[in-house]
Amino acid sequence: MLIPLSWLKDYVGLTLSVDELAYRLTMAGLEVAHIERLGADWERDKIFVAEIARIDPHPNADRLVLATVNYGGPAPQTVVTGAPNLKVGDSGQRVPFAVVGARVIDGHKDDGSHLIIKPAKLRGVESAGMVLSEKELGLSDDHTGIIILPPDAPVGVPLADYLGDTVLEIELTPNLTRASNVVGTAREVAAIIGQPLRYPNADMIAEGPPVTGLARIVIEDSDLCNRYAATVIEGVGIGPSPKWLPRRLTLAGMRPISNIVDVTNYVMLELGQPLHAFDYDRLVARAGGQLPTIIVRRAQPGEEMTTLDGQRRKLTPDMLLICDTAGPVAIAGVMGGEETEVGPDTTRILLEAANLLANTAIFIDDTP
Repeated sequence: MLIPLSWLKDYVGLTLSVDELAYRLTMAGLEVAHIERLGADWERDKIFVAEIARIDPHPNADRLVLATVNYGGPAPQTVVTGAPNLKVGDSGQRVPFAVVGARVIDGHKDDGSHLIIKPAKLRGVESAGMVLSEKELGLSDDHTGIIILPPDAPVGVPLADYLGDTVLEIELTPNLTRASNVVGTAREVAAIIGQPLRYPNADMIAEGPPVTGLARIVIEDSDLCNRYAATVIEGVGIGPSPKWLPRRLTLAGMRPISNIVDVTNYVMLELGQPLHAFDYDRLVARAGGQLPTIIVRRAQPGEEMTTLDGQRRKLTPDMLLICDTAGPVAIAGVMGGEETEVGPDTTRILLEAANLLANTAIFIDDTP
């Protein structure tokens, strides 16, 4: 389990050094197997949060632009870049910026080697410094564009202070599953160091018609699921998440996908409660335009379904399914189905939260 300290600090004040905290957690039974210090090699006097002052066309190259940035130094710097997400006329974006002499990962190589930024002349124009992608900072292998930071990122601050983080890799034994989420770990930390625990706000704002008129729930196998809750959310727009959310997911070892999928994964990592979002209108269509009925039951002999990864799965009676009257729509606690997947055109979702009492699919055969 990966726990970013920046996320942990939302729920408990940390009064110990990272190394002391790791030692205390390990002695309490939450073994810290590894500490990743993200941004520790970002030179504080050479890599900064900067603001795009303007983007001008390159006089000699259609695919390049001139980015003038303010980074808190004595004067703005102009760099040549081919980043596709910086366009002529742009201004105000906050970006990571490295001055001449900074050491960064070479974005054009795949071996993780570094380079020292030197003054350069690209197609006849001087370039002093570099605006940076995720790959050049070692955040990912993405070199397709420059990182665009949130608009309130403080200009002139060393990037290590703003974007750097420390991630604890904690190996939990089965008796400590209560700590298998960020709040659960914060609870343990609070007890160990004597600090108060700050729970996140879980208030739900519910408006519109009662959900009882939009869907029905039937639990057939309560020995594997003793509670299944759902609500319908309307007016949904599918798109990218706010930048802070994918960053937290990435640090915790998950791949960001879209705002709806990301927030379900975020809550799971935060509270330990798995969530899943179905496209509500697809459920209605499968019900012939009628009110959908969600049925929680074991798989029947010979049943199959296509999961979100495009694989056709053979289901066995020891698996718990989430179904509707037309058949399976998810393998409970494991993976959703392709036919009710949230997509770019989704405007209404049915959001589920279930209390599952057993592993419902220990192994899924990948054979079609």
